[in-house]
Amino acid sequence: MKLSTQAYCKMVLHGAKYPHCAVNGLLVAEKQPQHHQQQRGREREPTGPHLPAHALFVDCIPLFHGSLALAPMLEVALTLIDSWCKENSYVIAGYYQANERLKDASPNQVAEKVASRIAEGFNDTALIMVDNSKFTMECIEPTVHVYEHHENKWRCKDPHFDYCEDWSEAQRISASLLDSRSYETLVDFDNHLDDIRNDWTNPEINKAVLHLC
Repeated sequence: MKLSTQAYCKMVLHGAKYPHCAVNGLLVAEKQPQHHQQQRGREREPTGPHLPAHALFVDCIPLFHGSLALAPMLEVALTLIDSWCKENSYVIAGYYQANERLKDASPNQVAEKVASRIAEGFNDTALIMVDNSKFTMECIEPTVHVYEHHENKWRCKDPHFDYCEDWSEAQRISASLLDSRSYETLVDFDNHLDDIRNDWTNPEINKAVLHLC
């Protein structure tokens, strides 16, 4: 898998807006004709030459801050986001989470449960955990650990795995957005539930990232 600059930056901004809370969200990829939804329990087809070498997560949708295990709110979010994905030829393809404690970067039951549900419908699902201890305003180091679903378990990839489509660009733009306090305008699904006029697709931040590219 690879993260686009836009997806990485919005993950960073979500964590920066709520440094005192756990945060989570979804990652979306462009829908490929060969990525058909598969029935639960059916064995997946191995990746072959007709499949893409990796999934590109083009965007992220920030979900919640604080209470991450609210099942009814998660169902509402998944339904709306799935409809939006279908309208834009996207598919829900991954999940990210930053835990509340500074030195806790391991997936908990909530993270594994949501990511496993996504994996039922997408071959290359990734579970991404944010490493709060590496989170700085300068964004010098990558701040995430990537987990893959393998033999019904989530296993962490090599920490030196290059997960960004363009790390130098992602580092520069995320640092610039943090410096301009763009995280203050970021909308997650919690904010949308408070006021439905708040747009969880964050078009203004998307424009800012595009402008800085």
